[in-house]
Amino acid sequence: MTNTLRRLRLSIGALVLVFVVGTLGYMAFGFSVLDAVYQTVTTITTVGFREVQEFSAGEKLFTVGLIIVGVAMVLYTFTLVVEVVVGGQLQEIVGRRRMDKHIARMQGHVIVCGWGRVGRIVAHDLHLAGLELVVVDHDVVRLADAALPSVVGDATRDETLRAAGIEHARALVAALAGDAENLFVTLSSREMRPDLFIVARARSEDSVGKLARAGADRVVNPQELGGARMASFVARPHVAEFVDVVMHERSLEFRLQEVEVPEGSPIAGRSLREANLRELTGALVLAVRQPSGAFNTNPDPDTAIEPGQVVIAVGDDATLRRLVAHVQS
Repeated sequence: MTNTLRRLRLSIGALVLVFVVGTLGYMAFGFSVLDAVYQTVTTITTVGFREVQEFSAGEKLFTVGLIIVGVAMVLYTFTLVVEVVVGGQLQEIVGRRRMDKHIARMQGHVIVCGWGRVGRIVAHDLHLAGLELVVVDHDVVRLADAALPSVVGDATRDETLRAAGIEHARALVAALAGDAENLFVTLSSREMRPDLFIVARARSEDSVGKLARAGADRVVNPQELGGARMASFVARPHVAEFVDVVMHERSLEFRLQEVEVPEGSPIAGRSLREANLRELTGALVLAVRQPSGAFNTNPDPDTAIEPGQVVIAVGDDATLRRLVAHVQS
């Protein structure tokens, strides 16, 4: 909410207060409710109609004060309304309400808290992955170029997270600048949604354990990951470049994908050899993750596939779409 809109809201509130005081004042002088309302409206709007009854000295003094205060408030409110309309802020209000309604209807989206360098990269990759996003940041100017559903507010406050639709979100990324803020976001999110998947950013190594204890499912230190990635380019340049291209670049047609095996899947209860995913979909299975979290990398063809496991495979976009459709059919 811009400063002008806040002043307009306060001005309207003050104008309502003047109306109430004027009405109660005239009623105290013996006017009926209807006459008091009528006299107050005609006074503060300066329409110039006659008085309801002959005024005493006290009523005249009260009316003079009501005219001075009421007319001033009416003019000030009118000025702010013109400023809002001329400045294009009315369209902003309408757009904000439409966005709020859209966010309220969203299901299974990801909330990205913080529209800084890390938040922008996270949102960009998630958007390319086809996920719906809601971005939260306290800086309305910084959010102007987000081009995504957004909420302006303090991400550490429960009402802001509710406005971002945390009740219906699939995951939350705490990517604020400070570890303390990310800790608060993690605590609040975990309390509101015990089943929510939370990824938190940590700037210092000391904060990693604290964020994990606060409820983060994954804690990422961008500096540490960046250093490890740079070292890999020196120690294992070809491997590092291949992984980098597969995971981050869009020029190579191959991608990594994960797909959970649901109950009733056509491959459930069968071995990888019997499932024949390579022939049916073209995808190459790299690993199978157990419900306990353990990975079975480069699995044997006789590895049994059960519901709840996650199959990790590599292939192009069309191949991976066939894999997902086949496993979850």
